[in-house]
Order: sequence, then structure tokens, then C-alpha cells
Amino acid sequence: MDELAQLFEGVPTSIISDSLRRLAGTRTLVPRHKSAALVGVAYTVKVRSGDNLHIHDALRKAQPGQVLVIDGEGHTDRALLGEIMMSVARMRGLAGFVVHGAIRDADAFVKHDFPCYSRGVTHQGPLKNGPGDLAIAIAIEGCVVHPGDIVVGDGDGVVFIPRDQAASVAAASRRKMQAEAQVLAGIVKGEYDDAWIDQALAAQLV
Repeated sequence: MDELAQLFEGVPTSIISDSLRRLAGTRTLVPRHKSAALVGVAYTVKVRSGDNLHIHDALRKAQPGQVLVIDGEGHTDRALLGEIMMSVARMRGLAGFVVHGAIRDADAFVKHDFPCYSRGVTHQGPLKNGPGDLAIAIAIEGCVVHPGDIVVGDGDGVVFIPRDQAASVAAASRRKMQAEAQVLAGIVKGEYDDAWIDQALAAQLV
């Protein structure tokens, strides 16, 4: 696995989102698999809505450990990929899919627990005419994703970490995980310091 991506193994997306000032991440893309975590490096794909020709091409060019991050313009009237493309991705060692659009054969993603996030599901298949682009900067729900950025997904959704910020975001995330673990351990003992609530309420009166 990519060394920077490896820094995020076991780190929840909620923690990463907080470490990115709660300004980054998708909002409508949901997991279509069971519970497998997604951690990898973005291989970006831009396609016309409902057309997957260039996704097929991306499957030939992406490397093991990469995540196909697909800007399908958010349309959900045609599926951009399904069980066959998922099976090819598994065979070639890809880490998963992030699809700003729809997929089909949803049961297959659950059965194989292959990480996949999409905006929708539909039985209706795609066209294969193009146009499209590979390995370029794309935008998904306000998130700009560059080739090589880190992609992390879990039950809460997907976040993208700019590659040049990965080390610092990972370090901040690990610190926050430790802080939250201490809070949760205190709650188990019947201890919880909520003095911050009074301070926040008082600040509203100023």
C-alpha cells in the first residue's frame, strides 16, 4: 500500500473530517458494500453522465491499491458500473470505487464486500460512447480531487486528503483519536467534563 495512504489505516472518516476543519468530504455518497474499510490512492476519472467508456479504460490503467474516483456529474439515471467491472477491479487489486453517480448489481458489492460508494443505484445500464478524461483534477460535491490524493471511506462516507497534507492530517487525526479514547474511557468510569457547554453558552450572550 502507498506509504501515505497507510497512515490512515484504522482512522475513522469522522476524525479525518474534523482534522480537515469539517470542510471536506462527500455528503450524498453512501457505501454499497458491507463494512470493509476503504483506504487508497485516487485514480481520477471524468465521464459524461451515464457513459462508462473511460471507466473501462481506467480499469486497464489503474494500479493495485488505487481507488477509481469517478465524476459522473452526479446523475443517477444510468449505472456507471456493476458486477463485471467490480470483478475486474478485484482481480487487478484495486482498492475500491467512489462514484459520483449510480451503480447497479448492488447485491454483488454486498456479497463480495468490495468497497464502493455511490450516489445512487439503478438497474439501467450505461452508454459507451465517451467523451471522458483520466488522471485529471475532478470535483465531487465541492471536493477537488487530484490524482494521488488519499481516499478513505467507512460507514460514515468518504473523505479525500490532499497528498501534500496527508502526513500532517494523519498526525492530527491520531492525536484526536487518542483524545476521544480518553473521553470515552472516562465515561465508562462515570466521568465526563462538560464545562465547555457553559462556556459556549456564555459566549453566546456576549
